[in-house]
Amino acid sequence: MQRSGHRRFGGLLRQHDFRLLWIGETTSQLGNAMASVAMPLVAVNILHASNFVVASLTATIYLPWLVIGLPVGAWVDRLPARPLMLAADVLALLLYASLPAAYWLHVLTTGQLLTVALLSGVCYVVFLSAYKVYLPVLVSKADLIEGNAKLQAGGAVTRIGGPGLGGLASQAIGPAATLLFDAASFLASAVCLLGIRAGAGEPRRRRPPTTIRHDIAEGVRFVAGDRFLRPMAIFAASQNFALAGYLALIVVFLVRSVGLRPGTVGVLLAVGGAGGVLGALAARRLTARYGTSRGLILNALCTTPFMLLIPLTAPGARLVFCVAGVLMLEAGLIITSIIFSSFQQSYCPPEILGRVGTSMQFLTYSTPVPGALLAGALASWLDPRNALWIMLSIDAVSVTLLLTPTFTRQRDLPQPEPSTAVA
Repeated sequence: MQRSGHRRFGGLLRQHDFRLLWIGETTSQLGNAMASVAMPLVAVNILHASNFVVASLTATIYLPWLVIGLPVGAWVDRLPARPLMLAADVLALLLYASLPAAYWLHVLTTGQLLTVALLSGVCYVVFLSAYKVYLPVLVSKADLIEGNAKLQAGGAVTRIGGPGLGGLASQAIGPAATLLFDAASFLASAVCLLGIRAGAGEPRRRRPPTTIRHDIAEGVRFVAGDRFLRPMAIFAASQNFALAGYLALIVVFLVRSVGLRPGTVGVLLAVGGAGGVLGALAARRLTARYGTSRGLILNALCTTPFMLLIPLTAPGARLVFCVAGVLMLEAGLIITSIIFSSFQQSYCPPEILGRVGTSMQFLTYSTPVPGALLAGALASWLDPRNALWIMLSIDAVSVTLLLTPTFTRQRDLPQPEPSTAVA
């Protein structure tokens, strides 16, 4: 494990292995940011899909969490994380490359688009579960806030340029061809993972042989019985339910309700990346000044109201509502993610970190499926604007779940040693 003797300019980025992980993950997120615009545009402009089908793309991506989320956590605790991440990258590369190939052969269908969304969701489940276990191998516990902040900041930077590039590329060469950039980004991620030095490899995990079912149950019990992880998971689940509806409808809303061109849609959504950068830069200062627990609450109360500006968007001067709403929405999400991830990685015993992570993710990523489907149904029944009002109002109300004595009565979330964290 890398140690924290790096307080020079660049911090953790001066470390070879973390730098490669950061470069690979940032490049992959750039491709994902471009695809976040290109995929719905393929459905809207090429396949002429309905609002419900476009929303179903988001639901399909998250569906694997319901099917394989818990078993993957057990596998991650049994197997080395890096090979799992490599396999996920390679499969995602092939999946996204198949879409432009099918388009050029004139055989692209809505079924293939949904299938790619589903299988890429499987890749995301495996990669994210392994990545959360792998980061504490590369950096010390004291550096987890910085490591997560830098990774989140890298992703946020890509969301500044990624959606804009995705929209402009879709306008110039077509949304199907734009997906090749996402395929190439997974290749770059795999190359960076291969370049991480063998000395930074994972320690062997000596655990008594148990069944997958036993391992899954152990992770679920740990989360269900913990007074911090349990409410965190419930809050994240309720928030993701609403935000999945937002993600499923935002492109449809801007194209069909506001009447914007793909390039303009990409530029507007790129503002969220700027908000993510601000959130990543502010996370350490916020937690240092107010503590991780109170900083979490303060962040939610200050950023959440801005998202209700998004449905007010209209052509002309009222585009500023979208800018302000997307900016603060992304900033708040990044700060929350950094605090949650760093707490989980330092608080949970290393030998069950994968199962604890996927147990929480099983709950938090299971709600986007019904959330996206509900948003699609509301958009078809009412219209995309009113559907956004409903979904974002649900997100605003979910903040009240953090206003409990568990979080309000202490400055910082606990940071016990692994040996004392096991119930």
